[in-house]
Parts: sequence; structure tokens; C-alpha cells
Amino acid sequence: MPELDLIFNLPSLLAQAGAPERGGQNMWQTLIMIAIALIFFYLILWRPESKRRKKMKEQRDRMTKGDRVTAMGIVGTIMRVDEKTVILRMYDGSKIEVLKAAITEVQAGTEEDKKRAEVEG
Repeated sequence: MPELDLIFNLPSLLAQAGAPERGGQNMWQTLIMIAIALIFFYLILWRPESKRRKKMKEQRDRMTKGDRVTAMGIVGTIMRVDEKTVILRMYDGSKIEVLKAAITEVQAGTEEDKKRAEVEG
């Protein structure tokens, strides 16, 4: 009867003998894939966005009276620059206060705009 035991247990014995230990290899493959995904995320998404934010902050810090800016689609000329806000003069002469963080574009003003901002400001 030992032959019957061998015949019935043969598939399980072959499965145990033929299966290599792959636990460590799978773990390294997973870690490498995670590292590649993190590098991809950094290079494609995070780094360009941080450069864009830094450039916008530098533009906002260099704003002066007479510069033309766009804030949330509103275009105006800077009359006064405060710590967190700016006062904009609109085309019709009205003035509004806008947060610096809302400004999306800064263009250097003409000499005429700077003189007018000095006189009116």
C-alpha cells in the first residue's frame, strides 16, 4: 500500500518540490514599481507645478504702481500695492481691491500708466 500513498500524494509532492521561493523577488519588484511611480509623479507633475508657482510668486513680488495685471479675468492698472492686496484702476476709472494671490498675469506698465498711478495714487 505504500505505492498507493505515493501515487495519491505525487501531485502535492511535485508541487512542493517544483515551486521556487518567490516571496523576496515579488517584494523587490513591487518596491521597484513603486519607486518608478514616485519618480514619474515627481518629474511629470510636482516639479513643473512648483516651478510655475515660484515664477508667479516672483512676478507678484515685483509688481509696482502702473503695471497692468489680470486677476480672475479682470484687467486693470495697479494704483497701490499692499502686503496681501492691490488696488486696481479699471478702464472707466473705478477702483477695486484684489488679492495678490488672484493675480494671474503681470505686464509692465507704460510710462504714461506709471505717471497716472503716481498722480492719482
